Amino acid sequence: MERAAAVRDALFGTRVTYSPKVFIPLTSLCRDGCGYCTFSRSPARVEAPYLTPDQVLAIAIQGAQAGCHEALFTLGEQPEDRYAVAGEWLSDHGYGATVDYLAAMCELVTTETGLLAHSNAGALTSDELSQLRAVSPSQGMMIESLNPALIAHRGAPDKTPKRRLATLEAAGKLAIPFTTGVLVGIGESPRDRVTALRAIADLHIRYGHVQEVIVQNFVPKPDTVMRNEPACPEDEFLRTIAMARLILPPDVHLQAPPNLSEDFGSLLDAGIDDWGGVSPVTADHVNPERPWPSLGRLREVTEHHGKFLAPRLTVYPEYSRYPEYSRRPERWIDPGLRFAVMDRSDAESLGRDDPGAMFPESHADAKNVGTGAEVVQIGRRSTVWSSGAEFTPVDLVPSRTRGSRGRVTDVLDGVASGQEPGVDEIVTLFGARGSEVAEIAEFADHLRSQAVGNDVTFVRNRNINYTNVCTFKCTFCGFSKGPLSLNLRGKPYLLTLQEIATRVREAWDLGCTEVCLQGGIHPSFDGDYYIDLCRAAKEAAPDIHVHGFTALEVTEGAKRLREPLEKYLQRLVDAGLKSLPGTAAEILDDEIRAILCPDKIDTEEWLECHRVAHSIGLTSNVTMMFGSVEEPVHWARHFIRTRELQRETGGFTEFVGLPFVHMAAPIYLKRGARRGPTWREVVLVHAIARIVYDGLIDNVQASWVKLGLDGVRQLLQAGVNDVGGTLMDENISRAAGAAHGQQLDETNLEALVHGIGRRLRRRTTNYSNIEDPCRQGSPAVI
Repeated sequence: MERAAAVRDALFGTRVTYSPKVFIPLTSLCRDGCGYCTFSRSPARVEAPYLTPDQVLAIAIQGAQAGCHEALFTLGEQPEDRYAVAGEWLSDHGYGATVDYLAAMCELVTTETGLLAHSNAGALTSDELSQLRAVSPSQGMMIESLNPALIAHRGAPDKTPKRRLATLEAAGKLAIPFTTGVLVGIGESPRDRVTALRAIADLHIRYGHVQEVIVQNFVPKPDTVMRNEPACPEDEFLRTIAMARLILPPDVHLQAPPNLSEDFGSLLDAGIDDWGGVSPVTADHVNPERPWPSLGRLREVTEHHGKFLAPRLTVYPEYSRYPEYSRRPERWIDPGLRFAVMDRSDAESLGRDDPGAMFPESHADAKNVGTGAEVVQIGRRSTVWSSGAEFTPVDLVPSRTRGSRGRVTDVLDGVASGQEPGVDEIVTLFGARGSEVAEIAEFADHLRSQAVGNDVTFVRNRNINYTNVCTFKCTFCGFSKGPLSLNLRGKPYLLTLQEIATRVREAWDLGCTEVCLQGGIHPSFDGDYYIDLCRAAKEAAPDIHVHGFTALEVTEGAKRLREPLEKYLQRLVDAGLKSLPGTAAEILDDEIRAILCPDKIDTEEWLECHRVAHSIGLTSNVTMMFGSVEEPVHWARHFIRTRELQRETGGFTEFVGLPFVHMAAPIYLKRGARRGPTWREVVLVHAIARIVYDGLIDNVQASWVKLGLDGVRQLLQAGVNDVGGTLMDENISRAAGAAHGQQLDETNLEALVHGIGRRLRRRTTNYSNIEDPCRQGSPAVI
C-alpha cells in the first residue's frame, strides 16, 4: 500500500477526483443471472420493463439542478433475449433492441439537460459500441474476473471471459474512453485478480483507451444466491487496490467506491485517485443498501488524508484536452459530443466546480441598449456562477483551512525563498484545489500588502467605443459588427468626432480624469483617424488623460499609412495620447490566437507594439482574456512573456484579468468554447498574477464589469489592489452578455472596501494619487 500510494502521489499529487452524477436505471431486466446481483429483477417485480422518456428526463433534470455532470445509465444486459415483455415494449415504442433505446435516451438527456451520458450496457458488439459512441462520451463494462469456473457467473452468458475481453478490445479499436474493473471476493484467487488486471493493462497498452479501473469489493446481499457468502476481507480488498496501482499503466486512473467500505479513507492509503460516481440525487441502484457519503463527508475524509477533491466529467481530461496534452480529443470524442463535453469543462478539462444548476443555454435576439446591446436568455435557466452573470460566486477567500504539503506548497516555498516561478511552477499553482486555493490567495495578498499597502485604487473614467464595425474576425467578440452580422446584437454605428468630443467634455465635467478610446477597425479608417480622435479629445478637455487604442489599432494604423510603428506612435503622443490599454492581447500564445483571433496581430507583434510604446514614454497594461478555449499552460506562457517584457522596459502599470463572458460570444454560440472560467480559476488567475509579477508590476486589477462587486470583494483579499475605472458607457462586456451594468456606484465600492479593512483611494491612470481639490467633487455615481 505504501508503494502504491507513492506511485499515485507521483502521478496525481494531492488531487482526488469524483464524478457528480445521477443514476438512471433504464431497465432492471437482464438476461444474466449473477449470484450476487440485486439490481436484476424479473418482469413480475417491476412496474414496467423500461423507464419512459419522461421518467428518464425527470431524473436527469433533477441531477442537473443538483449540479451533476454525468448521467450514468445502468441497465441489465439484453433483456429482450430472455423476456418477451421487454421485446414487446421495445417494439411498441419503435426500438429494435435495448441498445437502440439506450442510445436515444442518452441523446435526449444530453440535448435537454447538458448532462453527459455514461452508458454501462455490459458486453456489446462492435456495432453496438459504435452506436453508443455517438451519444455517450465514455462507456463502461466490468471485467469482474476472468476465471471461467466461478459459481457467481453460472447462468450469466455475458460474463464469459472471452465475451468480456472481446468487448474491451472492441472499445479500444473504436477509441472509446472506457471504464472497467474487477470484483474482489466472489470466489476468485489472488492469481485470478492479477490475471484480470494484467489483461486490462495489456489491452490499454495496445489501444490507450482504459481511462479508469474500478476495484470493487463483494458485499453479500439478501435475496441473492450468494447471500450467505462472506464479504470480501478488508485486507484482501486493500491489497488488490494496491496491486492494481502497481500493475496498471501510470495513465490509468484507479477507483474504489466509497459507499462499500466503513472506513473508506483507507482506500486512499491503498493508492486510489478517484472515488467514482457520487450522487446527491439518486441511490446506488446496484448497492441500494449502501448510501453514498455526503459530498461534505467525502471532502472531509479526503482532506484528512492530505488530498483535495476535484469533480470530473464522464471522460477524463487525458481524452478531451488539446492535442499537445492528450491522446487527441478529435479521435476519442465524437464530434457531436465535443461541445457538450467542453461546456461542462474547466480549463483542465475536469468538471466545473461552481455550485448550482447548469443547463444548456439558448438566447433570443438581443435588445439594443444605446450603442450596445444585451442578450436575452430563453429556456431552462442555470443558477451556476459564470463571468458576467448575475449570480454571486461561492466564497473561496478568505478561508481558515490550510493546505497539506504538496506541489503547490513547494512552489510557494520556492517563491518565498526568492525563486522565480517558470511555466511548470505556474501550471502547478493553477492546479490548486480545496484549501490550496486559499493558501495561494493568502500568499498573494501578503505580496500585495508589501508592494502597495492597504489602499484600493480606482480611476474615474469614461469608455468611448467609437465604432462597433470591424474588419477583423475575432471569434470571441460579441461587440463588433461585420458585413454578415449587421442584424445581430445591436446596430452598426460610427460616432462623429464632434460626438466623441461632446462625450469627453461630459466626462470631464462629471469628474472623470480619463477617457478610454477603443473600437472596431472600421474599413474606412486610415491611420490618421486615431490622430484626429486624440486631437478632438484633447481639444474638448485639455487636461484629460487619453488612454486609447489597442496594439491592433495602432499597428493597423501604422500599416495603413505605411509608417514605421515608432514614428506613428510618436505622432499619436504629439496629438495627446498618454497610454495604451493592454487589450487585444487575449492569450499571448499563437496556438490559441489561431482559434480566437486568426487574422489579428500575433503574439510577437503585440509584444513589439508595447515595447516600442514604452520606448517613447507611453505606459500600458497587461490584460489576459481567459476561460474560452485555452489551458493553464497558455496562461503561464502569457505571464512569462509579459513578465520578460516588463523586465526589459518597465512600462506596464498593471495586470488586468478579463474573464471570458460567453453568453453572446460568437465562438460560444457556434459551440466552440467553454462558458468562461470557473470562480476558482478567476481567483487563481489574479492571485498567481500577483505572484508572477511580484517586484515588476505592482498593480493587479479586477474587472468589476465581468465579476460584480461580490466577486471583487474576494479578489481584494487575493492579491488585487485596484478595481479599474468607473466606466461610463462600457459596451463591450455588455454585448457579450455581462449583467453587471455600465457604471460603478462609488458609495457601494467604498462600503465594500471599508468592510474588509482597506482604504479607497482615487488615482490617475498611471497610479498617482489625486490631490487636486478641484477634481475631488463629483456625483456618487459616474
